[in-house]
Amino acid sequence: MFKELYEKSLKLAAHKSSKFFLGIVSFIESSFFPIPPDIMIIPMVIAKKNDYLKIFLIATIFSSLGGLFGYFIGSAFLELSMTVIEFYGYEEKVLDLQNKMSSKSGIIFWLGTLFLAGFTPLPFKVFTITSGIISFNIIIFFIICLISRGLRFYIVAFFSVKFGKTFESFIEKKGTIWFSIIGVALVAIAMIIYFIIY
Repeated sequence: MFKELYEKSLKLAAHKSSKFFLGIVSFIESSFFPIPPDIMIIPMVIAKKNDYLKIFLIATIFSSLGGLFGYFIGSAFLELSMTVIEFYGYEEKVLDLQNKMSSKSGIIFWLGTLFLAGFTPLPFKVFTITSGIISFNIIIFFIICLISRGLRFYIVAFFSVKFGKTFESFIEKKGTIWFSIIGVALVAIAMIIYFIIY
């Protein structure tokens, strides 16, 4: 199933209305769809390098709006939410998180986790839905979505312009590990700064 969806997403990247489809994929990926927008961003940018900023913005804005939709699913449809979360194997972590959210450290932990979910290959939809379940501050939630998704998609679009097919091959082989390393490093730096200031 995943391979079929992956191939269909690649075909949409070559479609004459690819930007429209990128917006749709970016939106639904943040709430339930398993294939990330990066799959479309890279070939689209390689084909139309002058449009890389437009492509990055479409992916960022619609992914963040999709995050709000995931938040709504989590806050309004608990049974459906848990079905999605169970599909990705995160049900125990979500239940554990609900117990932690009453403390200040739990909120800080969720901020870092939400950023990592948006920036790294973690299933972002699980964390947008969970934010709705735990009634996390929706304004802060949306800001984190914009920052994490924007940073990730800008990096993907920028390096696709600079290195083309070489970057595409790199992402396929080592993208997961490098986005994870960079994401963890950014969160660690932010936490250190936070504890120094406060």
